[in-house]
Amino acid sequence: MAEKITPSTRELNPAAASYRKKMTSPFIFKLAMLSKLPSALFWKLKIESLDGEKCVVSIPFTWRTQNPFKSIYFAALAGAAELSTGALCQLALAGKGKFSMLVVDFRAEYYKKADARIHFTCEQGEEVATLVDSLQPGASGTITTVSTGKNPAGQEVAKFYVTWSFKRKA
Repeated sequence: MAEKITPSTRELNPAAASYRKKMTSPFIFKLAMLSKLPSALFWKLKIESLDGEKCVVSIPFTWRTQNPFKSIYFAALAGAAELSTGALCQLALAGKGKFSMLVVDFRAEYYKKADARIHFTCEQGEEVATLVDSLQPGASGTITTVSTGKNPAGQEVAKFYVTWSFKRKA
């Protein structure tokens, strides 16, 4: 199957292109989640698309993600939203040296019942890359990323604000 090439994907450095390929490969993604983030594997999160501009992560509405109120559990939604922002951060860091990366703030707004597959989209890849590129050794910076979750009808279900801190190691 031919990979869709956008201007953003052509500009990825080799390490970022490799990261993108791994995270969008179902088998390698599952192995990575098994070792690093098993809850994502349990919830059956999937990176639908990832490039230098945006990341889309889906979470199904199944018994694994359901709460007693017949909607997706808030923590599962938060995990999908965080993955959509974190994958963009990891993509921006790929091949650019050693960094530490940490969530320093997290906020959520819920609008509708999540009772179907939800797609979380973060479109701040270029902003994250600009911040990462601006950091000198020993310097740190933060960025608040926004991930919006929508149901199959295109209605906003939730919005998550994830603040990431980066520090370039000397």
